[in-house]
Formats: sequence, structure tokens, C-alpha cells
Amino acid sequence: QVQLVESGGGLVQPGGSLRLSCAASGSIFNINQMAWYRQTPGKQRDLVAVITGGGSTKYADDVKGRFTISRDNDKNTLYLQMNSLNPEDTAVYYCTALMRTGYTYWGQGTQVTVST
Repeated sequence: QVQLVESGGGLVQPGGSLRLSCAASGSIFNINQMAWYRQTPGKQRDLVAVITGGGSTKYADDVKGRFTISRDNDKNTLYLQMNSLNPEDTAVYYCTALMRTGYTYWGQGTQVTVST
């Protein structure tokens, strides 16, 4: 089993920045890749960014150039640096861990609100 705990969400003005963190614990040696998703009310969860075990990254088109996904293996922590935030980025952000077995663990989510 893997436990994922997100933090760092909050209220930020348009144009501002936030850094989300996701602390992983448990059977982390079986994690294949990690990712961030986000969800707004009434919509499905959308992939924001992915990072593989080898460090390769991939981003959704609407966050490219603004968001950066990274991981600190020593701290077992996943990050999402979000810059130039706009109201359309308002959502609950979820951290995920894709296991070698194909199973995906989800964190509880952290709310990000971009508003004046």
C-alpha cells in the first residue's frame, strides 16, 4: 500500500504562484510513475502533469510553460510548481502513484483557488 498526502493548496490571486507537495509513504519502491490531476465540480479529473521513475515529464497543453512537476526521492515527495495562475486553474488537485502492478493510488486532494 501507498499513502499520499497533499499540501500547499490555498487562495492565490491571478498571476500568482503556488507549490503543491505530495508526501508518499508505504511501498514506494513499487511506484512506477507519479502524476498530478485536477478536478472542478461536475467535471472529470484531468491529467495535469506526469513524471516517470526515470524523470521524464509530460504536461497538459494548458499548463505547459507555467507548471513544473518534480520529485525528491530522498524525501519521497512529489511537487507541482504552479506559476502564472489564472482562475481556470481553480480546482481540487490530486496526487497519484501508478504502481508496477497497474494499480493507482490517489491522495485526498488539495483545493487551489485563483481569485481576486
